[in-house]
Order: sequence, then structure tokens, then C-alpha cells
Amino acid sequence: MIIRMLTLAGGIAGAAGLSQFPEYSQQYTQRLAGAVDELQRVVADFDASAAAEGLTREQALSQMVGTDFVERRRADMDRTISRSITLAGDLETLRNATPLQRFMKAGRFTDQDIATRALNDFKPAIPVTLTGLIFAAMGFVAGSGTVSALFAVLRWPFRRRRVAA
Repeated sequence: MIIRMLTLAGGIAGAAGLSQFPEYSQQYTQRLAGAVDELQRVVADFDASAAAEGLTREQALSQMVGTDFVERRRADMDRTISRSITLAGDLETLRNATPLQRFMKAGRFTDQDIATRALNDFKPAIPVTLTGLIFAAMGFVAGSGTVSALFAVLRWPFRRRRVAA
């Protein structure tokens, strides 16, 4: 009886937790879109400055040498450009994905700054969408299955073995 209650509690905890994923992924994607827009604006401004001098982006970056400050700015721009490219790729993948595909591509939720800010503003809620209910059901199965499997492993050394007659 206790094991069944704990298994049910594990299922409910799994349902409550996983049902929040669709909304969190939506909020993360919205923040990601804002970050991509801003990064692309910075990169476009840099590219425009380079073009005004008749330089490509790579040529402009390679000319940023001479003082510690200028070289530090070059490194900053390199990171900004790389982050812009990476996050734009993540955004495209997440925008074109269904909620279940987003879940399967959780590796695209890797930007710590965006993830932390999205989580700080996230408010859990009872899912009322079909997607939220599907994730709740998946969480219930996963949670109750995990607790059930844990108890099965814990009971395994103590089970009675049948003796062949």
C-alpha cells in the first residue's frame, strides 16, 4: 500500500514538473528571439562600419590590433558574432519544432543567461492546453515508472527464489 502511494506521488510529481515544460520552452524561445535580434543588430552595426571602410567583417577584425583595449574589443566582437550565429541556429530549430520536438532537442536550451532569466520570471501554472496535458501524462508515466523501478531494484535482493521441485 505504501509503495503504491509513493508510486502515485512520484507520478503526480512527474506530471506537475513535466507539464510546465511547454510554457517554459515558449518563454525561453521568446527570450532567445530577443537576444538574437539584439546580437544581430550589434553584428550588423559592426559590419556596416567595416563596409564603410571598404572592409569585410574578417578584414575589420584582423585590423583590430595594436593596443590591449583594441585587441580585447576584437575578442569581444568574435564572441558576439559566434554567439549570434549559435543562438540564431538554436532559435530557428526551436521555432520550427513542435513542443515534443523541443523536448527532444533540449540541448538547444543551452544559453545559461537566457535560461536563468527565463526561469527567474517563470511562474508554474496548471496546464490547460492539450500540449500541457500531454506533457503532464508523460510526466506521470515517467515519475511513477521511476519510483516503481526504484522500488523493484531495492526489493530485488530480498525476493524469494523459487526452488525447482
